[in-house]
Amino acid sequence: MTNKRRLDDVDDKILSYLSRDARISNRRIAAELNITEGTVRSRIKRMLDEGLMRITAVTNIDKLKNPCLAFIWIDVDHSGDCERIAQQLSDIPEMGFVAKMLGRFDILAITLVQDPEQLTGFLHTNISTIKGIRRTETSLGVNFVKHDYRVSHIVD
Repeated sequence: MTNKRRLDDVDDKILSYLSRDARISNRRIAAELNITEGTVRSRIKRMLDEGLMRITAVTNIDKLKNPCLAFIWIDVDHSGDCERIAQQLSDIPEMGFVAKMLGRFDILAITLVQDPEQLTGFLHTNISTIKGIRRTETSLGVNFVKHDYRVSHIVD
């Protein structure tokens, strides 16, 4: 049985500060939480070492000219290997999210495009060439009410 470590309240608070501004200083977090800077530093190192968090930069889609999140719903044919297809999709550099789903579709893939024409080219070049995909259905997100950057770039 693996020993899965849980995040405690202090870890959660440190993550909360870092998720809003990954460049915030350990000193400032320590002052806000009334703990030592060394405690903040060691907890961040532990969470990084144990794979409980990672620090990364993400594109601010609010600053793009015409951002469209393309939601690509994928139906795998009966002979198709869902795991293989999902892996092939996740190997595409432009793909930001890939998940095997329960429900109407087998896979959901999400990418960011500038317009429908770019999406059409992306689908023909990258998606239609994958063996085992029966059909796709695509939706475009064009007016973002909320985009929480803390859940971006989920797929490794």
